[in-house]
Amino acid sequence: MRNAAGLPGAKRAKRLGLIAAIGIGALAFTGCSAINEQSTTKIKTVADGVDTDLGSLALRNVLIVSHGNDAPGAVLGTFYNNSKSNISLTISGGQGSQTEVTVKPGVPLVLNGDTDKAILSTVKAAAGAMEVIQLRESGASTESTSLNVPVLDGTLAEYKPVLPTATPSASATATPSASATATPSASATATP
Repeated sequence: MRNAAGLPGAKRAKRLGLIAAIGIGALAFTGCSAINEQSTTKIKTVADGVDTDLGSLALRNVLIVSHGNDAPGAVLGTFYNNSKSNISLTISGGQGSQTEVTVKPGVPLVLNGDTDKAILSTVKAAAGAMEVIQLRESGASTESTSLNVPVLDGTLAEYKPVLPTATPSASATATPSASATATPSASATATP
């Protein structure tokens, strides 16, 4: 009795069947990438802030660190100047607060609240909310835009050192008054 493996061409048919099964399996696994966009081709910002482009400036990871609700706020982010000359960037917040930075060409300006500072005197939004800031570029061209940025407080350890505090006003400083000085009265002195 002879089995099928002994028939001429049976081994070849078996090999061809195995090759066809492998080919169909490979097509099944790679078919999804033929019709779907690959996730590695998408650019995602993995940061707490937001990004925007303004004329020759590329602004990355822009956010405000503040207690919010009319407290001062530090603007953080990295700014790139793609032109050949210096660009002044004016950042305006709520209630007329404003700060200005100069971005040099070819050198990123990193506003980290430590070495380079940009402080807004008041931030309207509460910590955890979004604040709309106005950006105006002055250089070879003048462009402006508004940007909705997150307001973060010192809850995250990396932002605690850059959290600005309100500067005391003149009325808040302690000064001795005439009524606060101690002078002995006639009735308080002892007579022998």
